Amino acid sequence: MLASLRRHWPEYASEATLLALFMLSASVFGVLLFHPESRAHGWIEAPLARRAWMGLAMGLTAVALVYSPLGRRSGAHMNPAVTLAFLALGRVQPRHAAAYVLAQFAGGALGMQLAALLLARWIAHPAVDFVVTLPGLHGLAVAFLAELAISFVLFTVVLRVSASRLARFTGLCAGALVMAWITFEAPLSGMSMNPARTFGSALAADVWTAWWLYLLAPVLGMLAAAALFARGAGGCAKLHHDNHHRCIFCGAEAR
Repeated sequence: MLASLRRHWPEYASEATLLALFMLSASVFGVLLFHPESRAHGWIEAPLARRAWMGLAMGLTAVALVYSPLGRRSGAHMNPAVTLAFLALGRVQPRHAAAYVLAQFAGGALGMQLAALLLARWIAHPAVDFVVTLPGLHGLAVAFLAELAISFVLFTVVLRVSASRLARFTGLCAGALVMAWITFEAPLSGMSMNPARTFGSALAADVWTAWWLYLLAPVLGMLAAAALFARGAGGCAKLHHDNHHRCIFCGAEAR
């Protein structure tokens, strides 16, 4: 493991940084769109419209991170559920999966701590509350099934698109789904799909309501998608593979 850390620390550090940046973006736009003192909050009154703007912001953030130099280096999983599903498909070695998951949780926590430092009282306001993910008014069962479903669909799309001639658009498809889920699904589950993302917010806010739900449902949903995908099909665990960076997963060298 130490040898792997010495050789592949740039990929591990990139993965942590990507999720930290995602959490910073979620925090900034959460304050802009949901804090009652924000001008944007006054301009956009309808909850659906506000969620649509949040979805657009986070979808574009996800796309930008996937195609960024950091994303091209690490593969831009940014999510323990994604990494574990690729592990189940045999596309990620166990030592890399362990390092990625640790990096993702560390990055999510670091990003939220930095957001709390920079945004101070604004992010702590109850209307924002460190962008925590909480079950909707329909209860835990509905929230669990919703998280399971959106995670299943997301990873199915990632697998299908990345294995096709449209592979270079995998990141765009993932970003479009993030936007759609935040806009339309968030009232059911808060829209996480990501245990490390939920952990980062929960740690900063000290709000652990139904945290087990956001740990289990995304992982189970993506593992189900992996189980239904042809195990023998080729492909890499990078969301954007065709770039000049070396690949930690398939062994392709930098060019």
